[in-house]
Amino acid sequence: MKKIILFASGSGSNAENIITYFSKNKEVTFPCILCNKEDAYVKVRAQKLGVPFKYFTKEEWKSGEILKYLKSEKPDLIVLAGFLLRVTEDIVKAFPNKIINIHPALLPKHGGKGMYGMHVHEAVVNDKDKESGITIHYVNENLDEGATIFQAKCEVKPTDTPEDVAHNVHELEYQYFPQVIEQVLNK
Repeated sequence: MKKIILFASGSGSNAENIITYFSKNKEVTFPCILCNKEDAYVKVRAQKLGVPFKYFTKEEWKSGEILKYLKSEKPDLIVLAGFLLRVTEDIVKAFPNKIINIHPALLPKHGGKGMYGMHVHEAVVNDKDKESGITIHYVNENLDEGATIFQAKCEVKPTDTPEDVAHNVHELEYQYFPQVIEQVLNK
């Protein structure tokens, strides 16, 4: 049995997509969705999917409580699905090459501090990029600098708004993220 622990901070659409993708696979389980926002919509999705939801405070994050929880669960993979906190160094060290993240751009472009969600798509449009996409990567101690596992691209037209880019990038996320997780899990 393979265990995947999900981290999310917002609506949880990627978390729901991942859980749904694996729903018929009896070899994969989701012990918990961990979230740093008590009122995030991902809580509703977790309840609907029957996956335990655990909210944690900044103090629990910084004090090592979440690391203790992760060590007790012994996950095969930790997946950041719209998680907006930087993973602490002690967690990265405890789970080398077992934490993956999805970024809504083609890293190394439009990565780093403050580059998440619509901020990324606005930067793509403002820079007049001809393409955007997703980068699925391992998490290391540097923000958005872990080794790339997979990238997928979509065209950005001169008339596209940040919302158009967001829509196209979300389509790539939903299509590829669960597949790549499955490949990494089966390595």
